[in-house]
Amino acid sequence: MSEFWLISAPGDKENLQALERMNSVTSKSNLSHNTKFAIPDFKVGTLDSLVGLSDELGKLDTFAESLIKRMAQSVVEVMEDSKGKVHENLLANGVDLTSFVTHFEWDMAKYPAKQPLVSVVDTLAKQLAQIETDLKSRTAAYSVLKANLENLEKKSTGNLFTRTLSDIVSKEDFVLDSEYLITLLVIVPKSSYAQWQKTYESLSDMVVPRSTKLIAEDNEAGLFTVTLFRKVTEDFKVKAKENKFIVREFYYDEKEIKREREEMTRLLSDKKQQYQTSCVALKKGSATYRDHKVKVTPLGNPARPAAGQTDRDRESEGEGEGPLLRWLKVNFSEAFIAWIHIKALRVFVESVLRYGLPVNFQAVLLQPQKKSATKRLREVLNSVFRHLDEVAAASILDASVEIPGLQLSNQDYFPYVYFHIDLSLLD
Repeated sequence: MSEFWLISAPGDKENLQALERMNSVTSKSNLSHNTKFAIPDFKVGTLDSLVGLSDELGKLDTFAESLIKRMAQSVVEVMEDSKGKVHENLLANGVDLTSFVTHFEWDMAKYPAKQPLVSVVDTLAKQLAQIETDLKSRTAAYSVLKANLENLEKKSTGNLFTRTLSDIVSKEDFVLDSEYLITLLVIVPKSSYAQWQKTYESLSDMVVPRSTKLIAEDNEAGLFTVTLFRKVTEDFKVKAKENKFIVREFYYDEKEIKREREEMTRLLSDKKQQYQTSCVALKKGSATYRDHKVKVTPLGNPARPAAGQTDRDRESEGEGEGPLLRWLKVNFSEAFIAWIHIKALRVFVESVLRYGLPVNFQAVLLQPQKKSATKRLREVLNSVFRHLDEVAAASILDASVEIPGLQLSNQDYFPYVYFHIDLSLLD
């Protein structure tokens, strides 16, 4: 299970023996895997400051968890073509999240334990706030890019009445730069192909004989060209409509068509490059979009990064992964590491407030072995540590006992310090 319980108990002889009993029972019953969770000795300050920090850390814990969830979801969105590899990119300091939590060590360089606790918490809060600010701006830019691409792609889908024609037609389909002649595009139902061929030359005067050509079709209709004199254009449109032939308003502008194709290619390239530079490479010749093909300029095939590079190596070198995915990986790691440090701080602060001074407690990380065993594991812990708070423990172990003025539940209160780490929220 990707779920952890972080608890603490006083470090005196009686409670260390209680921890040993807990380890023995949970091990024999295969309820959980337990390891010591090292937390440095911090400058305690006043109890009033610890009470304030307790509230602040609770809010910061919630914020950090929300932030890493959002970042994980952003990774899923950016890696939409490789969702099976998402967890390979959600790492903390280069290792999987479970390994990081079970082998946690306080980062003295980034969060010096000799500093006042207020300063350490402030450093963590500012770090996470900056990551959130950057996340908002980067994901907003990506969302705009994605929306623009989707709008262009919508133009390339649908039927012949609504979709863009710039990727279907070619210069050779039209009579261009003529003072007298013009080529129209006409949508003809498939059931009326024969009628069109028989009647199009007589729909109006001055239609060029044998000038029609089928250039595209969908499930319902075909797109035909027809050339005629400019001065009979309106008359031809009216007569065509009477016969259920629809003239599509279209003017062949080579520069505009080229611009639209380049815009599609650029947006597709930019979107893919946010994931991985090498993923954007298009095969030389043509790229296939939904429902049509269009010639594009090849984007090349940048070399993949060398195997064994760390996320930080790639961040500095700018190779292999696209900028958004690279940023998400590095900063997800930073945010997750900060979150676990916040959990450690919460254990320290709550242990001092609960067990008093001088600071003397032992933190333990429990990993429940299976979901069905969590209730039994909770009962074992409440039984082993009931001496820490007899009143609360009694109400937890016996739900039938009602204590006036005291409303407690298994989820609300424990006789020991307890915090939950649920990595399944990132799945």
